[in-house]
Amino acid sequence: MSATSRASHQASASSRVGQRIGADNVPESPDDNTNAGYPPVDMTERAQICVVLPAYNEAENLPAVLSELSEVLAERFERWEVLVIDDGSTDATPQILQELSAAMPQLRFHRQRRNFGKSEGLRTAFELVDADLVALMDADGQDDPREFDKLLAALDDGYDLVTGRRSIRNDRFIKRNTSKLYNWTTSKVSGVEGRDFNSGFKLMRIEVARAVDMYGEMHRYIPPLAEWAGYRSTEVDVNHRERIAGQSKFGKARFWRGFFDLITVKFLTTYETRPFHLIGALGLFSGLAGASLLVWMFIEKLLGNAIGTRPALTIGVLLIVVSVQLISVGLLAELFVNLQRRQRNRS
Repeated sequence: MSATSRASHQASASSRVGQRIGADNVPESPDDNTNAGYPPVDMTERAQICVVLPAYNEAENLPAVLSELSEVLAERFERWEVLVIDDGSTDATPQILQELSAAMPQLRFHRQRRNFGKSEGLRTAFELVDADLVALMDADGQDDPREFDKLLAALDDGYDLVTGRRSIRNDRFIKRNTSKLYNWTTSKVSGVEGRDFNSGFKLMRIEVARAVDMYGEMHRYIPPLAEWAGYRSTEVDVNHRERIAGQSKFGKARFWRGFFDLITVKFLTTYETRPFHLIGALGLFSGLAGASLLVWMFIEKLLGNAIGTRPALTIGVLLIVVSVQLISVGLLAELFVNLQRRQRNRS
């Protein structure tokens, strides 16, 4: 990162940082599903960068990861902090974080009541973050924090979100190749260029973190969601290392869950403000198919053929009924969107 750019990042951190509270004074999230521990932080100005690490049973990796990360951040920023989201770990992760926070005043941690998943953890983190820049890293040591310079350079070029693309992945063969298929499908469906959407190594401006809504498996689709919100995203090649210890916490179910969330992302980014274009089109197609079958049956009746037991008659009527229902639902969805827009304009 150039000296001019670094100075601009430092100059922008002029507001007061949010109140830090002790671990015995624990706030709860709005949906009452988390609790947090915040060691006191001696920081009178807003942090320039906050690095978010979602962690689930990473007690073996956290000491080494946080030690390396703190060295890198101290070399590049005057005011920085690390926020670890403990996603209901069942190992010694909470105790490790408590011990590390005593020696690392820039470390904050937030413990979920149970394992809610990465997207929910990021949603919580984005609500707690108070910094100019927000970085995401995995807590297993595979992301190299010394590659931050490449991500910062991309932000200097005018981008709002930068993903660290793992050019050479240190993962299993099946994981690497299924990831290629996933990334290709995501790029085609979302219309956003990218080859490593699911990389956990990202850097973004705080506005992007505030704009994206995390739930389900949406953490895989941060670039498409950011682009849809009007922000610019890109990827840069970064070093990818082997996991320090332990095993990956993601199972096979993540593939089908991710597929359904991709459909959700496509719908939200394309039809959120015009749902009738999708639902109404399906209804129109169903109606045309049903009408065609009924016309055919009518002609058969005129020719003197029996149609009472013909499956085409039943299917035609069913398609017409489905068409009416879909068009009605589409119109109701349009009405709902219109009412939301009016309410937003009034406020």
